[in-house]
Amino acid sequence: MKRALFAVPLFTVSLVLSACADVKGPPIAASKKTLADSADQVIYGQRMTITDRGLNRAEILSDTAYFFDENTRTEMRIVHGIFYDAQGLKDAILTSRTGLYNQRLNALEARGDVVITTLDGRRLETPFVRYDQRINLISSDTVFTMTTPDGKLLHGIGFSTDPDLQNFREFKHLNGKAGAVAVPK
Repeated sequence: MKRALFAVPLFTVSLVLSACADVKGPPIAASKKTLADSADQVIYGQRMTITDRGLNRAEILSDTAYFFDENTRTEMRIVHGIFYDAQGLKDAILTSRTGLYNQRLNALEARGDVVITTLDGRRLETPFVRYDQRINLISSDTVFTMTTPDGKLLHGIGFSTDPDLQNFREFKHLNGKAGAVAVPK
């Protein structure tokens, strides 16, 4: 009986000591550097207006924006952009996973599942595009798929176009499905 009474406190002490042992858990801080670590400023729910001589050319919204280089370079996550024509009317909508806006160059780069949709139903899908505000030109040197409102498909590598996808110029044609072509007499 005395042995049992002695064993209970000894067992209790061993439980308390084992609970105080140094157990490693998950790290509290990230083990690698993130964009937020070196950014001058971080904004959540960012909205940026790109203008040319007082006229809206584009409006860029992002879930998160990281500002660098004295706030002249902006890295963005979950990008939604709206392009406007020369009269200031909505022209096309851009979406992408990430983006970069360089204020010094007046250039926007969209990366990752980029989709541009115009009001008349044209749709351009590509992994990367560059928008040069100075000449109002969207371009890329990678693969793309263009769908017209009537369902025609165009696949190629590299293109340049205006934001409403009307003056489209492809660099290398891969394949496509087109409708009837009228041949002049």
